[in-house]
Amino acid sequence: MLIPVLPLVDIEAKETKGLPRESLSHLGHVLITATPANYDSILAYTKSNSRTYNILIDASSELSPDQAITLLDTGASRLFVTKLEVDSLTDLGVTPSRLVLECDQEEAASGDMDHYIEKTSGIYMRPAHASQLSPELCATLAKKLVNSILPTGGNRDFFVAFEEEGPSPKELVAAHMLSITPIVKAEAMTNDPKKEPGLLPIASAILSAAKTDRPDGLFTTLVVNEAGVALGLVYSSEESVKESLRTGTGVYQSRNRGLWYKGATSGSTQELIRVDLDCDGDCLRFTVRQKGKGFCHEETETCFGPLSGLGHLENTLIARRSSAPTGSYTARLFSDAHLLRQKIMEEAEELCDAEDKDEVAWEAADLIYFALTRVVAMGVSLSDVERNLDAKSKKVSRRKGDAKAKWVEATKDKETASGVEEAKKEGIAPQPKEAVPAVKPVEKVEEGRIEMKHYVAEKLDEKERKALLQRPVQKTDQIMGLVTPIVSAIKEKGDAALLEYTEKFDKAKLSSPVLRAPFSEELMKLSQETKEAIDLAFENVKKFHAAQMPTKPLVVETMPGIVCSRFARPINRVGLYIPGGTAVLPSTATMLGVPAMVAGCKTIVMASPPRADGSLSPEIVYVAHKVGCEAIVLAGGAQAVAALAYGTESVPKVDKIFGPGNQFVTAAKMLVQNDLSALVSIDMPAGPSEVLVIADENSEPVYVASDLLSQAEHGADSQVILIAVEMSESKRKAIEDEVHKQASGLPRVDIIRKSIAHSYIYSVKDMDAAMAFSNAYAPEHLILHVDNASSLVDKVESAGSIFVGQYSPESCGDYASGTNHSLPTYGFANTYSGVNTGSYLKHITSQELTRDGLMGIGRAVMRLADIEGLHAHRDAVRLRLEKLEN
Repeated sequence: MLIPVLPLVDIEAKETKGLPRESLSHLGHVLITATPANYDSILAYTKSNSRTYNILIDASSELSPDQAITLLDTGASRLFVTKLEVDSLTDLGVTPSRLVLECDQEEAASGDMDHYIEKTSGIYMRPAHASQLSPELCATLAKKLVNSILPTGGNRDFFVAFEEEGPSPKELVAAHMLSITPIVKAEAMTNDPKKEPGLLPIASAILSAAKTDRPDGLFTTLVVNEAGVALGLVYSSEESVKESLRTGTGVYQSRNRGLWYKGATSGSTQELIRVDLDCDGDCLRFTVRQKGKGFCHEETETCFGPLSGLGHLENTLIARRSSAPTGSYTARLFSDAHLLRQKIMEEAEELCDAEDKDEVAWEAADLIYFALTRVVAMGVSLSDVERNLDAKSKKVSRRKGDAKAKWVEATKDKETASGVEEAKKEGIAPQPKEAVPAVKPVEKVEEGRIEMKHYVAEKLDEKERKALLQRPVQKTDQIMGLVTPIVSAIKEKGDAALLEYTEKFDKAKLSSPVLRAPFSEELMKLSQETKEAIDLAFENVKKFHAAQMPTKPLVVETMPGIVCSRFARPINRVGLYIPGGTAVLPSTATMLGVPAMVAGCKTIVMASPPRADGSLSPEIVYVAHKVGCEAIVLAGGAQAVAALAYGTESVPKVDKIFGPGNQFVTAAKMLVQNDLSALVSIDMPAGPSEVLVIADENSEPVYVASDLLSQAEHGADSQVILIAVEMSESKRKAIEDEVHKQASGLPRVDIIRKSIAHSYIYSVKDMDAAMAFSNAYAPEHLILHVDNASSLVDKVESAGSIFVGQYSPESCGDYASGTNHSLPTYGFANTYSGVNTGSYLKHITSQELTRDGLMGIGRAVMRLADIEGLHAHRDAVRLRLEKLEN
């Protein structure tokens, strides 16, 4: 594919002029420069954007081979590297199509680079002025590259980065005549030349490589959807391309009526994804996201008739999801995750068992049908799947490729059983040992075993013991770098940025970012069983938090004539962040909403990411209704936190933000509380979820393991710790076996494997040592799995919440016992409390002095003011005392 111009983007620079970041996808390719200093930022940028456009990276600044490989694995399309790096990377399996050779004019002219050109997909000459380029050299290089076909097909590219700001379209045409792909800084280009005169219009940049033999000068243009399916054939002019890029929509050139804003009257508009040229530059391709009934004026999806294959199936399933009769098989597939899981597993097995071509084709179609049902049910598009397939194809590193242990064992059992049945049919007596091999007991299964590390206190020195108190490292600097521009965009652009990020991250295109009370009954449709469960939890949480409410002011006479008091007032406006998306978390809405209601906060605003169709889970809306929530912000992540902190046209600004979330939410909360222009506080810093369980010889292994896993399944960065007090090896082994057994049967087993990797068992000789370690660690959740557990509560100095005895699982505190589950993590339990009624109150003090009171304290106040040199303070008392004494 011809690249007419390659924009060079400085991702760490603030956008002040030129091509905005959201327009980069229209060009389809970008170049960024990686160095050891900005490597983490480049890695994060590549991971976030590689499925939107091709990212080429200048990796010639002392990056290690491992770092270069990681960039390719993360999604980089190609790397610009020096000749010294070419051999080392190709030895590691990097193909020529993924590398571009960097060289200067002298090296290129010498012919010494031919060996390296063969191992790359082209050459890259660093910044040069157009006048400095030798046409003869360029012609020689172009001929060499054209004659050197890549193993995967296609010519090699010739990239040149120009130093001058905003080269003219004529200069770009001249570059293309020399077979050069120009690299131009993004700030030197614009998609709106009227607003930014003097910069290079990207429409002119694209068309500088295009050609047409039509007398009217129009360019033949093929319009395709995100899957590459042709929707129709149209024509473009430079003016129509400029307008399309400016508006981000499908705008073409009618041969009779001028500019043609496709779908402007019918509503079947198009969102522009990117503009490409074919290999000869004589045909444009517009990739669009079609809205409405279809591209064709006859209301078909394409001008060649309806879609077929996967595209047609996706549209059918989307229609069935919204229109299937309640209780029908189709409706059940979308509403019953267990049924859909069973069907996918069933069809996968039937595909594996199919033996002839027709049967394989049939069973594969069945599996794809149910797999795509799962995709649609989760609000994922077929384009999202295809982008992930493209991302997988870019990986250079290769995994071993073995199946997970549970499938290896399951397949062995099935193959053995199948072999026995076949032998019986043939009348062959199977050997007893081969017929049904014994399944290895759990403790002997080493491959894939889910196992915590084990440390013994007496064998560790002080340094090693302190190391165990450290949590898994969080990449806070990297996360903050990603969050800061999001927060700034919300602060500056309000609703527009909020809607944009919601569409980008949550795949939900909304007309308004806010759902306002009163909420309709349609939004709160729940089964009676669900309502009763929420109501029970709600009342318990309400009862416990209402008991925390101060009943009267504190009044103290500190000395005769001086009365000091302290009284509570609710924080006026509070924002409650409820994680959501694919998850349903009515428990968090309850834990944050009930104390706000009890405290008497005047304005309660919730924020929760919507599902892809723009809706919220009815459980959250139901709780919002019960607590008297004024509005629900349909957004998640850093953008929701920023909207609550600063307010937007639609989102009310709040005074304090509560709620858990991922690293991006936490970073945004920390960021806004430190911005004086926001004037907002937060409930507490937060980190990954964690639990510390103290158990002894009398503990029940099944219970202990289940409590450890209930936190391990939260996330890959969660940490769980078991302190084993005077515990025998057999008891500890029984717990370890239960951890493996229970975890292997859980849907989130892959997450558990990652969290268990940085979790451990810590054996100590007595309960005092256990409590000392626990207090130093300051866990979010502390579970006392020992006899007479209540006697240990007085010894707890730091913990978010304590669960006392074997019948007090942490799950009850998460949902319905009455205590709050929003707790300090990452060691912050040393200094912070969990969310409580007091979290929603502010306390005001007052003092009232009589004449005698002022006489009694006045001279001491004057003396202290003199010492501090604050004479106005002294005089405020002196003037009163003089008048009283006279």
